[in-house]
Amino acid sequence: MLSITLATLGFGEETLIKDFSLDINPGEIVLITAPSGYGKSTLLRWISGMPDQNLNVDGQIFLNGNPIHSLPIEKRKIGMIFQDPLMFPHLTVSGNLSFSLEAQIPRNQRKAIISQTLKSIGMEGFEHRDALTLSGGQKARLALMRSLLAKPQALLLDEPFSGLDGQTRDEFAALVKNEIKSNSLPVLMVSHDPRDITYADRPAITL
Repeated sequence: MLSITLATLGFGEETLIKDFSLDINPGEIVLITAPSGYGKSTLLRWISGMPDQNLNVDGQIFLNGNPIHSLPIEKRKIGMIFQDPLMFPHLTVSGNLSFSLEAQIPRNQRKAIISQTLKSIGMEGFEHRDALTLSGGQKARLALMRSLLAKPQALLLDEPFSGLDGQTRDEFAALVKNEIKSNSLPVLMVSHDPRDITYADRPAITL
């Protein structure tokens, strides 16, 4: 379970979010919706351990009962998918996925994991492709699986479907939901797009 307790966030004299609390169960997708500038992404970055510079914050974050709000980003075990899928430009598709695997995994095993991962998302044989040459939908799938290979215990989604339309959007949304349920991850998604309400497991929360 991912829990946020009495979170208050703001900059200077401006308060964006005040005394916000939320519990998200394993395998559950919770959606926060609000117009741009209302603190949605600021909240996610704080939870992930990448807070905005000069952010004033008070509150606590618990993951499976353990307090993590004072931990550095690498120890929080929280994955994050951004609106624009970030690729490591100097790495191939295989290199992008390998980045998330534990260093002690043997080379042959790493290759097998990457091969199976790409096959599972319809990108079999893409190991040596330049990640920057991928389509928007392919980058989104790669970013999702790269995050999951790091074995997070919770996942944050920041406008994850905003750059996709039509069948590509539907297919990626179905993949995200399937992986979340399969891995029993508590998920917090933020969006201002009303279509994203259909992907949540409870009524949207408005900031």
